[in-house]
Amino acid sequence: MIQTILIVEDDKSICHFVGQALEYNGYEVVIAETARQAKAIFLSQPPVLVLLDLGLPDEDGMTLLETMKTLHPEIPVIVVSARIWEEEKVKALDMGADDYVVKPFGMSELMARVRTAIRHAYETGSGGHLRDADIFTCDGLVLDVPHHRVTLDGEEIHFTAHEFQILEQLMRNKGKVLTYAWLIRKIWGTYISTDNQILRVNMANIRKKLKENPASPRFIQTELGVGYRMIDEG
Repeated sequence: MIQTILIVEDDKSICHFVGQALEYNGYEVVIAETARQAKAIFLSQPPVLVLLDLGLPDEDGMTLLETMKTLHPEIPVIVVSARIWEEEKVKALDMGADDYVVKPFGMSELMARVRTAIRHAYETGSGGHLRDADIFTCDGLVLDVPHHRVTLDGEEIHFTAHEFQILEQLMRNKGKVLTYAWLIRKIWGTYISTDNQILRVNMANIRKKLKENPASPRFIQTELGVGYRMIDEG
């Protein structure tokens, strides 16, 4: 079945460039140059993925992102924007964006992000919910949720409850950036301070137990000033 990708972008040259690359990779492309057009297409023929520019002529892309994630939270949205500030990335990811690519970008990188987002959407199923009985794997790392067990290359590793929960969220969302604030709320709840120190301490312990080299990570990549991403080996 042909997968349709919606490009929301008012720059015709970018639409042409990205559209051609997507079609070459077997996708069907639909283009919207305004938020109004995007909403109409999104509702009438929901795509498998959206590439969203934030600088639209009739509405801020953040508002459109919020609308799309309210209507169809299961459809992945990759923000493709010239806005390079960390605050913008964090805001977009916290509002539900599945990834954030800064212009100018390499087409091979964008295609990899597209494939990862679509694969993750299919793996998580409708609405993004997974069964608790799922077992997650990543390059020799196995996380067994029902048995609360983690093994690396066949060797069992002990994690504290919070460390296990952090690793679980990263593996559930493999390939997707999880912001500091999102992880803190997910693990410790809304009452905890938004200070990242508690998360960084736990992450340092996780990396130590996984024998990770932060400079050349095998599993967990740091998105500086934004959050963490479990590397998708696929």
